[in-house]
Amino acid sequence: MFKRQIRHLQRYHQLANILANNGFGWFIQEIGLSNIPVLSRLRGGETADEAGSSVYRRIRKVIQELGPTYVKMGQIASTRPDLLPQELIDELAQLQDRVPPFPYENVKEIIEEELKAAVDQLFTEFAPEPIAAASIGQVHKAKLKSGETVAVKVQRPGIQSAIKTDLEILKSVALLAERRFDWAGHYRISEVVNEFAKSLNKEMDYNIEARNTDRFLKMYKDAPYIKIPEIYWEYTTSKVLVMEFVSATKLNEVLQSNGPEFDRRLLAERISKAIFSQLLDYGFFHADPHPGNLAVLPDNIVVFMDFGMAGRLSEEMQDNFALLIIGMMRRNTDMVIRSVSKMGLVPEDINMPELRKDVDELREKYYDVPLSQVHLGEAVNNIFKVAFRHRIKMPADLTLVGKALLIVEGAVEQLDPEFSIIDVAEPFGRKLLRKRLDPRRRLERAIKHVGEYAEFVSELPKLLNKLTRQVYAGRLTLMLEFRESAELMQKLDRISNRISFSIILLAFSIFMAGLMVSLSLVRKTVVFGGLPLLETGFIFTVGLFVWLLWSIIKSGRL
Repeated sequence: MFKRQIRHLQRYHQLANILANNGFGWFIQEIGLSNIPVLSRLRGGETADEAGSSVYRRIRKVIQELGPTYVKMGQIASTRPDLLPQELIDELAQLQDRVPPFPYENVKEIIEEELKAAVDQLFTEFAPEPIAAASIGQVHKAKLKSGETVAVKVQRPGIQSAIKTDLEILKSVALLAERRFDWAGHYRISEVVNEFAKSLNKEMDYNIEARNTDRFLKMYKDAPYIKIPEIYWEYTTSKVLVMEFVSATKLNEVLQSNGPEFDRRLLAERISKAIFSQLLDYGFFHADPHPGNLAVLPDNIVVFMDFGMAGRLSEEMQDNFALLIIGMMRRNTDMVIRSVSKMGLVPEDINMPELRKDVDELREKYYDVPLSQVHLGEAVNNIFKVAFRHRIKMPADLTLVGKALLIVEGAVEQLDPEFSIIDVAEPFGRKLLRKRLDPRRRLERAIKHVGEYAEFVSELPKLLNKLTRQVYAGRLTLMLEFRESAELMQKLDRISNRISFSIILLAFSIFMAGLMVSLSLVRKTVVFGGLPLLETGFIFTVGLFVWLLWSIIKSGRL
């Protein structure tokens, strides 16, 4: 425990120094970190150089200096345009894992500890120099004893401990921020940090990446234009991943103006079809399909790699996402709102007219734009931003869909500016909706729920028996909650007073009219107690009326 506190204190000091040096010293003070003795001397206002630099650029610089955990978190955060301003998203997208490779001695030690055998017993060849290095791990080329050429991914030593410390600190800072700043509470940043932490922890476990890769391999086993590397499970653990080495041209090289010659339109079509088949056919998709994670083999075969970040869509989510796409293409506000409401968690006090107004404004933005020129990823992300603004909580996997579409659209546009992924998306959406209406599928879904229905029916007699006993015993309490009950009672009070006032006014009028008619028929002045009855009654009734009116007005309830 003591060691952990010391470790946290050292990291807090590094964090505070980097923030202060980049002009965010005010944040240290506002959040209360300056109360920690070793941080109390840090101030750090904006310097002249920093004043001319954008806040978002400085945020990126801070993240880059803080190291691997924050770089990874920043990269994951760049997939959430529903939460962050576009300018910050653009900066975070530039974050690079600029880390030096770790020594071969560490690589060898980790492999031998994980696989319980010496490197030369496992491989006939093993390149000491990595072919790629990143914040979490690095990749080496090797050859198995059985002759296959493989890529060996090895996790960076000490990275799990470093990330654990950083995540603990981030969660503490997020909770502090929520207590200190209204905006932090509104955006629920502690929940956001928890989501990012889950995603990062998944990337730390190479078994998860291996399972994802295996699933993609099964999905595309019969697809002639898609290649997925094979996993060698007997050599794979949570810290070591061994997969088939695919010698292909990276897509980012193809995208260069002087890059290798391929059929660019065919590649655009195949990449688009692949991403929509993942989203709408399989409900399991590559969440980070940037050009560095895609490659091309001869005959324009597309290779997908690095499945550390993958998203999932349930059947219901697929249906609603297809409905969203069709609603946007038809510019149908009701269909868009219906699909968003089904996909997200809608607050009870949502302002539906305002939501409709915002969706209408978004629809108008694309109204005169031909469908072929609409950027689907941008449109989907804009819808998610509107949802977030109205506190509709969308599942994290759905926001990954928006990011994946943005990335793919960017690559496709570079491959062939005339190609529109909407032309590919629409048939997939229509096919999914037809499948949704298929009686056989409805029957399959009903059969899936038979167990739940059976359990409910078996429990129903017990519930009814319990309810009946409570009714007979007089223990059944009916609780009604009136929202804004004080305001409602005030309104009812005013209404009753107005009714009372009207009845008294009517009674007064009837009384006076009857009295005058009676006296006119008698044709003489009637005296009561030495005073004329008509005049006395009139004065008394008017006085009573004025008193009642004054008391109601004074109470403010008329």
